[in-house]
Formats: sequence, C-alpha cells, structure tokens
Amino acid sequence: GLAGWCMEVLWTGLGSIVSRDPKLTCRTSVWMFPIYGMAAFLSPISKRMTGKKTIYRGGMYTLLIFATEYATGAVLKKFHRCPWDYSRQPANIHGLINLCYTPLWFGAGLFFEKLLSWESEEK
Repeated sequence: GLAGWCMEVLWTGLGSIVSRDPKLTCRTSVWMFPIYGMAAFLSPISKRMTGKKTIYRGGMYTLLIFATEYATGAVLKKFHRCPWDYSRQPANIHGLINLCYTPLWFGAGLFFEKLLSWESEEK
C-alpha cells in the first residue's frame, strides 16, 4: 500500500506541472492505501508467471489492476467516496478506469512484481 501511495504522490505532484503549480502539490486519498495494498495479491500470480515473457506478465498485471480499479471504484462511487473520476478524459470506462493509463499500469505491475519478489527473497 505504501509503495502505491508513494507512486501516486509522485505522479500527482509531477502532474501539477500541467496546471502550473510551482509547489508541485500532490493529491491522494486514504482509500488508496488499502487499494494499493491489494497489490500483495499479485505475489502468488507472479510466481505462477515465472519464466513468461515480460509483455505477457505486464499485460496480465495491467488487466488485473484495471479490474481492481474498476471494482473498487464502483463500490466507492456507490457511496460517493471514489477519489478519482476519469469521465472527462478520453478512453474512460464509466469514469472508473482510463485506458490511456495502460502503459503506466503495465510498468506499475512489473514494479510491484519486482518489489514483491524482492520482499519474499528477504524472508
């Protein structure tokens, strides 16, 4: 959860360059911590994909991340708690996922794979 939170803080902080915010203000939500923490469930999936090509592993992680983002976003949206809304962005699905982020989630999935494999090696 903490790794995801840090990635989001960095992403939204750098994204504030677009709005010309010289403070590079970042934004996140406490709801994101358990959502990013769900990346821990990638560990057993990652072990099953050992030896597979990077494009396959990254693609699977991207699909799983999009599914998680959609499902958790739908639940949070039902209670008016969803901290993201992609409805004004191109290639969005119900405002809950943005397909333009595919390369970012691809990279994030591979990052979490490395982080989780490194963590399990230390044990």
